[in-house]
This record gives sequence, structure tokens and C-alpha cells, in this order.
Amino acid sequence: MLALVYDGQVSLRGDYPKPAAQEGEALVAVRMAGVCSTDLEIVKGYMGFTGVMGHEFVGHVVDGPKQWVGKRVVAEINCVCGRCDLCQRGLSNHCPNRTVLGIDGRDGVFAEYAAVPVANLHAVPETVGDIEAVFVEPLAAAYQVLRQVKFDADDEVVVLGAGRLGQLTARVLKPLLRKLVLVGRHAGKLDAAEKAGIQTAAADEFAPAARADVVVDATGTPGGFEVAMRTVRPKGTIVLKSTFAAAEPLNLSPLVINEVTVVGSRCGPFPDALRVLAAGEVDVSALVTRRFGLSQAPAALAAAAGADALKVLIDVE
Repeated sequence: MLALVYDGQVSLRGDYPKPAAQEGEALVAVRMAGVCSTDLEIVKGYMGFTGVMGHEFVGHVVDGPKQWVGKRVVAEINCVCGRCDLCQRGLSNHCPNRTVLGIDGRDGVFAEYAAVPVANLHAVPETVGDIEAVFVEPLAAAYQVLRQVKFDADDEVVVLGAGRLGQLTARVLKPLLRKLVLVGRHAGKLDAAEKAGIQTAAADEFAPAARADVVVDATGTPGGFEVAMRTVRPKGTIVLKSTFAAAEPLNLSPLVINEVTVVGSRCGPFPDALRVLAAGEVDVSALVTRRFGLSQAPAALAAAAGADALKVLIDVE
């Protein structure tokens, strides 16, 4: 089958073995996939991953349990054992035995087919198109912030980073807050947020003032956390959404001195994301920058790394 593979370098392979659905799995024909910032970090060495890239997708089941065959689906990316202590305690996303689609120990979805645990599948409502469905995974990650932090309508909240995840996080938070600012470096991305009614600020003009109640770092860069520490008020909260291949030394003393709470935030609730997409409560289609065929997948990665790129999609069918 045709697949985009990373094995120290990115290559498009037409002879990659088609997966088979093992016990407890479904074979999904991928219809459309999205390029994520994590995919861009993979090619820089993040997680030491090798294999088929990609984890945001929508497809339809072609093999597996009868009740799933033919259904259009999305899938959670953490493939877990279900037996360990963390799984039994409801913390399966942190299963020490897990593999992660296109990120850690398991082939991903920049391919014609992907094998996915049945337990990870979610049926896509008919009212949600393929383009919207591709956003379920990152939109769920944005909703995870609401599960982890209690917001008051009068809280002053700053989202750092106007890329893919920052845009979605700002859209999720906007209905709840009177004071929300999205900070970014690129005019096109800030314009996309402003069209959604979100207040923005250019990063080179933004002056951290140690007054925000909550700061969400979605910059995807090591320097974002340092800016977050200068932006949050004493006893405020920083939510970390960034993952990246390289780290930089940081002086963490301000966290201690100012008694700042730091919350790591990763995967989130797929049902919430599907619900708001089905209801049309969050517009994601405006975030699509470009679309490529699977045969052009290397170009899709390059486009996604562009300064003004938001969401780049790969049409597999």
C-alpha cells in the first residue's frame, strides 16, 4: 500500500505492507488525515519514532467486528493494554504499555489503511463531514483543558501560540470568558482568530505582565513556557500543550516563588468534540490551509511547516 514513512528520513513508499486486523482490532480505510505539529516534531527526532506517520484521521471500517464494518469512524490515538494498574484506575491514556498511532511504537494513518483497536473507535455522525472529522483528535485535546482547569467568566486568560492547537483551544474557551487573548507571530493566523471573534495580540508587541489567571502554552516551542511564566499571575495556572523534540534549560524558580500551578495537558474527550462539531458550535473548516493527495504527502508536511500554515489535510481516497 501507499504510505508516508519516517525511518530517519521521510519517504513515500508504494510497497508498504498492508496491515491486518488482529484480535480486538479493526482495519480502517483512511479517507482523510491531518498534519499535526507533533508530526513535524517526529521528523526532528521526537519520541524516536519510526514507521507510518500521522494520527489525526477519518476513515471507514473494512474489516473487523460486524457491527463496525462500513461505519465511518475516528479513533483515539492511545492503544492501551487494559490490564495494568493505570488502566484499571481509569487512567488508560497513561498506560505504561501503550502504543500511540503514528507517534510511539505503532504505525499511523498517513497510509491507505490503518489497524486500530476497536475500543478506540468512535462513529462519526452523518452531520459531520470528513473535513470536520479530521479535527476531532485536536479538538478533543483542546477540550481537555476544560476538564483540568476550572474557569470563571471573569478570568483573564492568555493562549500563547496561534497555530493549530492554539486556535482550537481559543475557540473552545471563547464562549466561557470575557477576557481572552490569543498571542501569535503570524498575521494570517491572527486574522483567522479575529474572524472568529477572538481578541489577538502580535507576539512582538505582547508585553507579559504577570497578571493572567490562566496561560495556555500552545506555542510548540521551548521558549513558550518561559513567556508563560512571565505572563501568569502569582498563584495562577499554566497549562502546557506543547510537545517538541528539543529542550532548553529553564529557571523554574518563578514557579516556586509565585506558587504557580503547572498542568500538563494532552489527549481529550472525543465525545465532546464530536458533539460540538455535529451541533456546529465550533467552526473548524476555516482553519484548513491546503489539501494534498497521499501521493503528495511529503509536500503536505513541508506546507504544514510553513509560517502561515494552519491545518494541512491529506486526501487519501
